[in-house]
Amino acid sequence: MIDDPLLKVLPFAVLLMPLAGFVVLALFGDWIRRDKEETGAGILACVTVLVSFGLAAWTTVRLYGLVAGPSRLRFSQPYLGFEWMEAGGFRVPFSLLVDPLSCVMMLVVTGVGALIHVYSLGYMAHDEERVPYFSYLNLFTFFMLLLVLGGNLPLMFVGWEGVGLCSYLLIGFWYRKQSASAAGLKAFVVNRVGDVGLILGMAFMFHALGTLDLVDIADNAGSLAPEALGELGPATIACLLLFLGATGKSAQIPLHVWLPDAMEGPTPVSALIHAATMVTAGVYMVARLGPLYHVSETAMTTVAVVGAATALMAATIALVQTDIKRVLAYSTVSQLGYMFLACGVGAFGVGIFHLYTHAFFKALLFLGSGSVIHALSGEQDLRRMGGLWRRIPWTFGTFVVGALAIAGIPPLAGFFSKDEILLAAIGRPVLFGLGLFTALLTSFYMARLVFLAFFGSFRGGREAEHHVHESPWVMLFPLVLLAIGSAVAGFVRIPRVVAPVLRLEEHGVHHVAWLPVVATLTAVAGILVAYYLYQAVPGLRARLAPALRPALRLFEAKYHWDDVYDGFVRRVVVGGSEKVLWTRFDAGLIDGAVNGIGALTAALARTLRPVQTGLVRHYALLVLAGAVALLGWVFWS
Repeated sequence: MIDDPLLKVLPFAVLLMPLAGFVVLALFGDWIRRDKEETGAGILACVTVLVSFGLAAWTTVRLYGLVAGPSRLRFSQPYLGFEWMEAGGFRVPFSLLVDPLSCVMMLVVTGVGALIHVYSLGYMAHDEERVPYFSYLNLFTFFMLLLVLGGNLPLMFVGWEGVGLCSYLLIGFWYRKQSASAAGLKAFVVNRVGDVGLILGMAFMFHALGTLDLVDIADNAGSLAPEALGELGPATIACLLLFLGATGKSAQIPLHVWLPDAMEGPTPVSALIHAATMVTAGVYMVARLGPLYHVSETAMTTVAVVGAATALMAATIALVQTDIKRVLAYSTVSQLGYMFLACGVGAFGVGIFHLYTHAFFKALLFLGSGSVIHALSGEQDLRRMGGLWRRIPWTFGTFVVGALAIAGIPPLAGFFSKDEILLAAIGRPVLFGLGLFTALLTSFYMARLVFLAFFGSFRGGREAEHHVHESPWVMLFPLVLLAIGSAVAGFVRIPRVVAPVLRLEEHGVHHVAWLPVVATLTAVAGILVAYYLYQAVPGLRARLAPALRPALRLFEAKYHWDDVYDGFVRRVVVGGSEKVLWTRFDAGLIDGAVNGIGALTAALARTLRPVQTGLVRHYALLVLAGAVALLGWVFWS
């Protein structure tokens, strides 16, 4: 532990700046609304997050400057710390954990989050509810920082629930639209299902290890006996329960259904949730607890299989989406699956590496799609776009950089992190094959999106074409910076940076000469197939459709996950509640018992009613008889 007063204060300053912005906007929102432009709210929100980013960068530089190589600093009750909970042997301090892993997350959250705030100045310029919007953005950033900086699971859980609350507020921000309100509620409910697993996992963790401190858990994990595949020991149960929480927050099978519907919120919200913040929380938690997961082969296999299956499933659904934001939404689900695949094969640092690169190019793609929607006055249907590259060249250029990065074209960021994931999985042929095939689908659906939106002839009508316009520079500037990040972020060797924190050697082969070539050719093949089908010979799609119709129907139905959940809710939850809980249990048993007691009381009253004659001499006789009986019992005893 390093005795540096400034390092003890800086993390709290990083955390509290966005919270201060939220408090000011919440308390003085009505006063700010007097300004017809309401520019003050957006500027204040942007400044607080930009300052937070600067403080995060200062913290990172000072951490590495004071330590000979990466190290871990734990701040338990520094100047702003306090004892949060204590009951018997259960003690939870309000402590922030600052190490290379949390520094990476802190920089991503504040850096990408700040660009999304700036972008929102232009995108939400004409919205009537800008003050609450920016206050929610600030609160979201605060809770996400608390999640990644919390030094123990309960403190992380507060941030975890906080981003869940803010996602509900932001996804359903346009609450007058029924679909947006329903999407916010769906996200909230589905995440609560996952949170049950997280709470149970924390309880079991404390029972098994006696601590909820993240560093202590990592330290004590080495003392646990390894648990083989199929063995349900304490580490396996704890890891599987915690992973259930991760599947909810990071949208993995079977709790992935909320994320595509989250597109109903404003586009900057989609970028904030899908790129660098909320959905990556599950990946971060699993990586942070990597030493514990490494004890359980069952948990590791489960994480890898679920991640690979989710990556493939979401990629196939993205192939047939016609809404530009929903293509990117399913792409996010697929890329999160990639991250869990890396963690499941033991490459936790590689999973964080892909989280880091994904933050740049996915934020770029979502904000780029928002620029397209802005140019088309709200149109999101790819079938009503086309030929936009001439009309919005800056949006087009930056969007293509993001598309090539996620496709894995070298030397862009996505190439390096995807190559590392495939390298880590190369010892498991099935998982490696699924990962490589998913990479092919990724490049195909991203190329399809680009060709449909930017090339060919415009399909939205003359009036819409007349109004096509480039976005203002307050929206384009974040796109340019994110495009630069998508180009160069892969050169930062994140696995090497976070390796001392994870205390695990990355699994996999150190070097396979043919893998980068195969990965690149796979990505190029996906792009060429998309070009052939959507540009060179577009009529071929119609000829292939009958043969592919069964698969396309399955993809369009999203594997019927929503239908299954809808049927379960309607038949089991609602129907079961009506027929079993209401009709039989409530009305039959409980109401029957209450009514039966009432009927019994009434019958008893009718039977005893003749005793009450109303004559005083009868009552006096009864009192005398009672007194005689009482005295007789006393003398007899």
